Amino acid sequence: MEIAVSHLPARLWRGFVDLVTPSLCLSCGTPVGEPASLCAACWGKLKLLEEPVCDVLGTPFAYDQGEGALSGAALADPPAWERSRAAVLFEDEAAKLVHALKYRDRPEAGLLMARLTARAGRRLLAQSDVMLPVPLHWLRLWRRRFNQSALLAQRVSALAGTPWRPDVLVRARSTRAQVGLDQEARRRNVRNAFTVRPDRLAEVAGRSVLLVDDVRTTGATAEACALALKKAGAKQVNLLTFALVQLPAKPHT
Repeated sequence: MEIAVSHLPARLWRGFVDLVTPSLCLSCGTPVGEPASLCAACWGKLKLLEEPVCDVLGTPFAYDQGEGALSGAALADPPAWERSRAAVLFEDEAAKLVHALKYRDRPEAGLLMARLTARAGRRLLAQSDVMLPVPLHWLRLWRRRFNQSALLAQRVSALAGTPWRPDVLVRARSTRAQVGLDQEARRRNVRNAFTVRPDRLAEVAGRSVLLVDDVRTTGATAEACALALKKAGAKQVNLLTFALVQLPAKPHT
């Protein structure tokens, strides 16, 4: 009873705020029934990533190829992580949510992203000892004021119960933005850019680590993080992102 009473003022304030500021769709601004949500029209435009998908890359299959099936891309160029999942394809509606969180100070977009991400990663979350967000360099963090990947990991942790740690994996050097770089240039840009803090090695060694990020494009950043975690002794590294950029298939040569 004491717990319920202690939370009563916050609940009353939340109810008051909801009453005087009606909830709006995070994408188009149409009134909706609950906060941190999309209207039916915008929800229908989200490209949710459902099974079947490649077990390693999380990319969608046209038909079910069986448990643990791998895509040609995963077989041809295996990443440093073991398994990955994403909630949605990075298309118009997903991009609006990411940009609302990242650039427009809309933390409620992160709530919806976290719900979808936790749903997509439920199997990985159940197998993980700890979640680690992809870190920002301290200069970029100072300019942006928050790390969207850390916010996502924090909220997924609250939903799933898997512990998260914001200060284990760090970006050891500043790197240029990945936007506009091809896959090989992205890999060079972030090579050896990440490390595990020496006083946090016990958080990683011998453990199953779930790396969390908002968007995966080529996977170069996640690859560099996974390599740093493996070097620190991680037993397994899996990857969970809100959105996945579906790149065109490479032509056969």
